[in-house]
Amino acid sequence: MPSQAMQDVIDGLRDQQKASASQAPPTLEELRAAFAPAGRLHPVPDDVLVTEVTAGGVPAHWLAAPGADTGRVLLFLHGGGYELGSLRSDGELAARLGRASGMRVLFPEYRLAPEHPFPAAIDDVLAAWRWLRTDQDLSARSIAVAGDSAGGGLAVALLVAIRDAGDALPAAAVLMSPTVDLTSSGASMTERADQDPFSTPALLRQLASSYLAGADPKTPLASPLFASLAGLPPLLVLVGTADLLLSDSERLAAAAAQAGADVTLEVRGGPAPRLPDHARHPRGSRGHRSDREVPAGPVGHGRGVTAVADQAAGCLHPGRSGGKPHQEPADGTIGAAGRG
Repeated sequence: MPSQAMQDVIDGLRDQQKASASQAPPTLEELRAAFAPAGRLHPVPDDVLVTEVTAGGVPAHWLAAPGADTGRVLLFLHGGGYELGSLRSDGELAARLGRASGMRVLFPEYRLAPEHPFPAAIDDVLAAWRWLRTDQDLSARSIAVAGDSAGGGLAVALLVAIRDAGDALPAAAVLMSPTVDLTSSGASMTERADQDPFSTPALLRQLASSYLAGADPKTPLASPLFASLAGLPPLLVLVGTADLLLSDSERLAAAAAQAGADVTLEVRGGPAPRLPDHARHPRGSRGHRSDREVPAGPVGHGRGVTAVADQAAGCLHPGRSGGKPHQEPADGTIGAAGRG
């Protein structure tokens, strides 16, 4: 069950949806200007240095919290259904992940649909990756990737593209409710239709259609669930039980594990991992139990963002062995179970 803090935010979102039901649909520009993954914007903290940069031709931002290691980088890919999202909507989450992991964050503003359909977004993400490797002279092992929703799908697509090119892969990837199946064929697309406060099946299908612009929805770099997942680095997959994309995460974790990847799947009560929740610190990436509590107070729009960030940092440590998926139970207890 969601915590009371999370339930309050969910109820607020549903109230907003009811209030806007009788209003004229907003324009795309209005949607982009108002986009806030958890119902309200959270600014980048004042002590985080934000620097504009062009990364391989892609507009981007460096985010550096005090003490960040300039030799280690988190490539953060925002969500928004490939049509929405920017530093304004997702910069706070990216900054928190960077702070907790002690890494600088590169936040690319990849091109958005419908003006720039597939493969524009993945092309931009690849360009930013190559810029880190060549222009910034960073080793692949000094880079991690994180992505939320559509950004999570782009993160997996990036790993697949890097592997297929025969290049060295990043150290790890953190995927928050990743969109990896643009056919919308997962069981949760119908089973969770009345539970997800963020999306509807119709909206997700419309966003997918706009992004694909006629491309085959099973194209691996558009829907990486249909790609070979062999040889990928350690993956941490986070999702909520009320999320329409729950099945995307479950099937991705199972397929990656079957292909030999080291996968940790954490399924928590409630919607996608974008809401404040004073949750128990989840198990570390090596399977160590931690009973440390996330401090009370606002944690931004990620699900237990501080806990998520700590796990992201843990993913960077070497020594994880492949092929065994770990699953965190939905009731918030600590445990591990193999997936068939």
